[in-house]
Amino acid sequence: MKKNVLIIGAGGVGHVVAHKCAQNNDVLGDIHIASRTLEKCQEIVNSVMEKKNLKKAAKLEAHALDALDVEATKALIERTGAQIVINVGSAFLNMSVMSACIETGTAYIDTAIHEDPLKICETPPWYGNYEWKRREECEKAGVTVILGAGFDPGVVNAYARLAKDEYFDRIDSIDIVDVNAGDHGRYFATNFDPEINFREFTGQVWSWQNKQWTSNKMFEIRKEWDLPVVGTRTTYMTGHDEIHSLSRNLDVPDIRFWMGFGDHYINVFNVLKNLGLLSEQPIKTAEGQEVVPLKVVKAVLPDPSSLAPGYKGKTCIGDVVKGVKDGREREVFIYNIADHEEAFREVGSQAISYTAGVPAAAAAMLIARGDWDVKKMANVEELAPRPFLALLNGMGLPTRIKDEDGDRAMTFAEFEAMEPFASS
Repeated sequence: MKKNVLIIGAGGVGHVVAHKCAQNNDVLGDIHIASRTLEKCQEIVNSVMEKKNLKKAAKLEAHALDALDVEATKALIERTGAQIVINVGSAFLNMSVMSACIETGTAYIDTAIHEDPLKICETPPWYGNYEWKRREECEKAGVTVILGAGFDPGVVNAYARLAKDEYFDRIDSIDIVDVNAGDHGRYFATNFDPEINFREFTGQVWSWQNKQWTSNKMFEIRKEWDLPVVGTRTTYMTGHDEIHSLSRNLDVPDIRFWMGFGDHYINVFNVLKNLGLLSEQPIKTAEGQEVVPLKVVKAVLPDPSSLAPGYKGKTCIGDVVKGVKDGREREVFIYNIADHEEAFREVGSQAISYTAGVPAAAAAMLIARGDWDVKKMANVEELAPRPFLALLNGMGLPTRIKDEDGDRAMTFAEFEAMEPFASS
């Protein structure tokens, strides 16, 4: 059984992961948090202690780390005795942190695909550009590497696998819908790292349609969804990580991702883009100073973690799956509703960070127990979904399903009853 966790990244998602790992440190052991800024790590440690979220006496420590430095990361892994690394730092760090894990034999989890700072919207499938090139290396080393274990990607991948295994004989389409119906009260802000957030929307929109990659422009394809709790919402087809693994691992001809945007967000985004302020390429000012416009925008926007205290409303994220079962066409919506205010009361975060961070902690627990300690590289849909969803039910992200029989909570009794992961 693996023990002791090193969390790399001290942003909003890292904050949630730390709280959730601390709540389950009877399973996970010592908790270490590392980022470039030691003060941010210490603030998370203080928050966990103030919320009394450390389940049992153990180490809860902050560390300064440049995670692009593979040797420094290896040294910290060895010094802390960490057997599981949860990488929730910038997506630019993934390959460096993964290298440190492979070389030290440490299990690795991340929540987003690797990105090159100088490239936006590379050729699909995105996982094929970096992560999947290391599959053989991981298997040869016997190291467990779990890719994209947040909510989307992550939980939505598990929903897709559950649908394929249990609800359909043939799946014709999967539409992943992500709507944040919350309000943070600021003029303009992003819910996670602005640099990564904007990069998702400035390039081509890649979707998987008719078993081939299809390109569109951002905000070109719009669709209204009538969703539980949050009501009718406007979404736009967007490129996203999970499409790039689901298209490979599930035999489904159409897989699309839809994200909700309000008119105000779109207007501000378009102004920034048209002015060139979302460019990742360096430019020189009249004074000769070199700057990256996107980094300047990031610097002037609110820190996503600062949004939590005043955030109200809910999120709705899930998979609309269509296909055939027992010779009859059917449609199911497997989804979760999260509440910004509830997330803040429990761990001091907003629901976007909460939905991304809780699954990463759950994945660490499954590696610790052995269910997901597969000693190779895997995307979430390649792993058993029921133990994962059962854990999430007890950790604050319950799964619901809406189909021809109505709208109801899902239970995973055979796993929820297993020690030491029974719901409290």
